[in-house]
Amino acid sequence: MSDVIELTRPSAHVARVWLNRPEVRNAFNDEVIAALTRTFEALAQDPDLRVVVLGAHGKAFCAGADLHWMKAMAGYSWEENRADAQRLADMLWTLDQCPVPIVGRIQGDCYAGGMGLAAVCDVLVAVEGATFCLSEARLGLLPATISPYVVRAMGAQSARRYMVTAERFGAAQAHALGMVHELATPDTLDARVDELVATLVANGPAAVRACKALVRDVAGQPITAELRGETARRIADIRASEEGREGLASFLNKRPPHWLP
Repeated sequence: MSDVIELTRPSAHVARVWLNRPEVRNAFNDEVIAALTRTFEALAQDPDLRVVVLGAHGKAFCAGADLHWMKAMAGYSWEENRADAQRLADMLWTLDQCPVPIVGRIQGDCYAGGMGLAAVCDVLVAVEGATFCLSEARLGLLPATISPYVVRAMGAQSARRYMVTAERFGAAQAHALGMVHELATPDTLDARVDELVATLVANGPAAVRACKALVRDVAGQPITAELRGETARRIADIRASEEGREGLASFLNKRPPHWLP
């Protein structure tokens, strides 16, 4: 594990991943991208895992690209730029495909690539004073690799505005756009994140994984006979599963299901 990423496991079911470069506002570089990729590849293989919290140490969540990294990129060839961008795209994809929910903890400013990290989270809680920005156009660049996730999170029309203007906007606006699910004060942020973690751990672990996959697979799809048949198959599969039968039995018998501690 690299020092730029901190991984803690408060329980077998919960992982907390922290960006750990507060001195540079948790900005990206090659090492951060590689460490996040490795970390989430490993977490995806853990059958006991039920939720990941993604947060950051320091005042900023993520300020985008590291200055020294950007200076190095200035001298890259087209092929080197393509390979570098592909590593970032693959890292975001790895997080997006994490089989369990990711709860994003946004305690400070979230700019450029940091917005890509925020956008791949399934549940996003931000402090009221956090600022967001798709700042790439100010530098003559564009937020290409993060765009699929940002557009999905805030909608195409809002993304059009904030990508072309590179304006900063507050957490309240991010909440109004649907990108941020909940706002909190600095004093209540961790308590609210912990409540969401407890809620997720209390749900059927296989059902939660199946719900995340379901949203990914049906979003934007036409409601065809094939899709209706697929959704019927999925609910039949989980009803007939051991977890589904246990969940129904525990509800009918007014007792906790076996997956609870």
